[in-house]
Amino acid sequence: MKPLRVLPAAEAELAEAIEWYEERRPGLGVDFLGSVDRVLQAIAGGPERYATWAENPRFRRVVLERFPYLVFYHVAPDGPEIVAIAHAKRRPGYWLRRRG
Repeated sequence: MKPLRVLPAAEAELAEAIEWYEERRPGLGVDFLGSVDRVLQAIAGGPERYATWAENPRFRRVVLERFPYLVFYHVAPDGPEIVAIAHAKRRPGYWLRRRG
């Protein structure tokens, strides 16, 4: 299994969402983080298992359970790279310029 890399902008999105949920109800941010962590572990364990994104098949996406968020990533030669942890209502593809 190759290491998973999370781009800084995706890490910032994650932190912002955790804070937002935690402000709404204590413990909800922790629940959100747990949901994201489960998805990241699944991606690391089998990055090819998730479908490609119809708008740009170079990327794949995973829908979180319970929360309206998607994790977008691509499979790089050195392992999966998380490019966005995006709210489902956000403009699709806003993160495409992030590639490091």
